[in-house]
Amino acid sequence: MRRYPPIADHGMVGDLQTAALVSSEGTVDWLCAPRFDSPSVFASLLDHDRGGHFSVHADTPRPPVQLYLQDTAVLVTRFLAEDGVGEVVDFMPVAPTQRAAGRHRLVRILRVTRGRVRFTLECRPRFDYGRAGHRLDLAEEAFRFDAPGAQATVQTVGPVTWSGDGDDVRGEATLGPDDFAAVVLTVGDPDADAPSPLSQADVVTLFEQTRDFWHAWVRHSRYRGRWQDMVNRAAITLKLLTYAPTGAPVAAPTMGLPEQIGGGRNWDYRYTWVRDGSMSVGALLGLGYLEEAHAFRSWLGDRIRAGGTVSGEPLQIMYRIDGDPDLQEEVLDHLEGYRGSAPVRVGNGAAGQLQLDIYGEAALALSQAAEDAAEAPPYDGWQSLAGVLDWLVKAWDRPDEGIWETRGGQKDFTYSRLMCWTAFDRGIRMARDFARPADLPGWIAARDDILRQVMERGWSTGRQAFVQHYDDTTLDASLLLMPSVGFIAPNDPRWLSTLDAMEEELVSDSLVYRYDPAASPDGLRGSEGTFSLCSFLYVNALARSGRLGPARYAFDKMLTYANHGGLFAEEVGPTGEQLGNFPQAFTHLALITAALSLDEQMDAAR
Repeated sequence: MRRYPPIADHGMVGDLQTAALVSSEGTVDWLCAPRFDSPSVFASLLDHDRGGHFSVHADTPRPPVQLYLQDTAVLVTRFLAEDGVGEVVDFMPVAPTQRAAGRHRLVRILRVTRGRVRFTLECRPRFDYGRAGHRLDLAEEAFRFDAPGAQATVQTVGPVTWSGDGDDVRGEATLGPDDFAAVVLTVGDPDADAPSPLSQADVVTLFEQTRDFWHAWVRHSRYRGRWQDMVNRAAITLKLLTYAPTGAPVAAPTMGLPEQIGGGRNWDYRYTWVRDGSMSVGALLGLGYLEEAHAFRSWLGDRIRAGGTVSGEPLQIMYRIDGDPDLQEEVLDHLEGYRGSAPVRVGNGAAGQLQLDIYGEAALALSQAAEDAAEAPPYDGWQSLAGVLDWLVKAWDRPDEGIWETRGGQKDFTYSRLMCWTAFDRGIRMARDFARPADLPGWIAARDDILRQVMERGWSTGRQAFVQHYDDTTLDASLLLMPSVGFIAPNDPRWLSTLDAMEEELVSDSLVYRYDPAASPDGLRGSEGTFSLCSFLYVNALARSGRLGPARYAFDKMLTYANHGGLFAEEVGPTGEQLGNFPQAFTHLALITAALSLDEQMDAAR
């Protein structure tokens, strides 16, 4: 077992309430329970010695091979030898209801397809990010780890022999093609109902139900374009990252994974960003996943009506998956961080930042959902949204922290103005299309004032490009969304020259940087890689501007940076390695949007 496998050297399994990362060596090195944003049970990804892991390994000479069963979230890790081939099949059964569950199961089936293979197992939980001790209760076919407020139980089906190792356990099993073994890990609230004993038939049934659930879900997609496999995998990833009881997607299932090895940009992404979730609505609707899109619309509407934010604004940029606005940030000093990349942070202090763009993304998502449903927004929901836009009339022209959550002080970010324009534009459209009461003169005046201001102050005559903020000439890849929201035509000369400037300054062999921290200090130490979201936004912008050859090249090239399972982290580093929290929802929704746009433009050009 390597101390720190590459970030991309993992697959993800989940049950729509939490998720586990499994390395290609068969080690579960990340799992939080009972929710995405709960304390960890296994976190060796952040500290090999203190974090805890659950490994299943076979001593075979060749590197293991890991893959997903087609169009599912069932993960297979295959161990290859001359005299035998063994597999570990990992999955998390999806609950038949969307109620929040206190306990969650990870099923690990051990099987051999040829010869005989000896498996070794280790289960070493470390509860509460490695801060809580536990007590082991070891029995013949099941054992239990008890910690304050948390519990893990492992049931064994088949010929696995276990022995205690302090308060942890080690096991082994030698299997042939006719043998069956499985270990079922149940984690979560110790006060929830205890797991029932499982037979081999029960485990097989759970496998078949999980496989069939994902096959049925993928069949609802209406995508029939050129990149079917990658789009399906991106959609499954978004689904896995969505908390079913509320419909809120997390930005990623992990925390603390670095944007630069040894750097300090290590954030907790296990929360719901208004921006990310809102942008997912367009991708989900484009694929035909109406239920998921409308579930997030409902969650977003609840946040608008609830108010009570930490920031004091009508909305804050992120929430816990249940809508709680309190995300107090702390540093876990006892964890060394991935490959020594401290500090490891839990919670997210950026929740209190002012980022005005979120009002545009929220209004865009709500208008897309209303347009798709072809029905007026509920009256109470509309009144809440209209109240926010009335507030925004007086609030849009303020410096803020911007989309990238920089910690270098508030500025007049062009992207924030762009999305405030979008908020008013979509509000005006909905008011007119559905005959809803609104202060249309005030909204129209604000919308037009923003457009004039961006064209005058957000445009650099010297750079012949739209710039990051009004006081500088730095470029910013977030502005790749300008044509997508309708602020500017994709063939407008100002836009085409902006695209050219970005290609020269921010694009590196089809990969795109967010901005240049050296040119525009962001208050954070260290550097970062190219931002995968922006690479897919670049594809979309090229396609919309009629540059189909470069767009397809950039898209196909970007797909080569996916890991073995088709998953993307937040960034791509200088040597092509994936960096940052993994897998990142933002990247996968942008992949879907880019594929839809590129397919549409290529079909139109035929």
